[in-house]
Amino acid sequence: MFALLVTAFVTGSTLQANGFIDDFMYYWEDIVYLAGEHIKLTIISGLIAVCIGIPAGILLSRPFMRRFSEFAMQVFNIGTTVPTLAVLALSMTLLGIGNTPAIFALAIATILPIVRNTYTGLISVPEYLKEAATGMGLTPFQQLLRVELPNAMFVIMAGIRTAFAINIGTVPLAFLIGGTGLGELIFTGIDLDELSMMLAGAIPTAGLAVLADMMLGMLTFVVVRKGVNPLRN
Repeated sequence: MFALLVTAFVTGSTLQANGFIDDFMYYWEDIVYLAGEHIKLTIISGLIAVCIGIPAGILLSRPFMRRFSEFAMQVFNIGTTVPTLAVLALSMTLLGIGNTPAIFALAIATILPIVRNTYTGLISVPEYLKEAATGMGLTPFQQLLRVELPNAMFVIMAGIRTAFAINIGTVPLAFLIGGTGLGELIFTGIDLDELSMMLAGAIPTAGLAVLADMMLGMLTFVVVRKGVNPLRN
């Protein structure tokens, strides 16, 4: 940690000496506005992926669906195997340009970790817990809510953290199909060969990814600690 702080201090001093910070602050108003748009796209597309991915993972973990689970995973894997730019281009073809196709493409690109981790977490719940719940007279739905989900929550949250990290790093590409976000500074800076403009988009993007991971990590700690004990009424 000390070495990291020293490195940050030296790097900051060097950048200040080169006048980079002054150039960076020149874009501050753009950074604040575009970061807000970046967060908006991330939250909307991320919540869509969560709302689809967790129920899908739950469904695939049920005994009557497990024979189809790997095939279904390959369907959800399309957003990962197909290049993101191709997914964006296809969504633009279907939905036009702007934030709507960007949200659609981002949700598709980030849904797999949520589905797979939900499925993996649920099928990994120890059998003796399920047997104990059955012996207590819990219905399958009660068993899912009170036994399986609480014990799988850590794995599920890990998938959500991965999905949001991928999402934040992918949002800049939305600029290529008319979406908003920090990609506007990144790609415009590349086109104009303006390093300070490019970094004014890239550095906040990296910062948002780190911040989101930290916040979801704290949320994971709270959710897992408050998991329901299956042996309590």
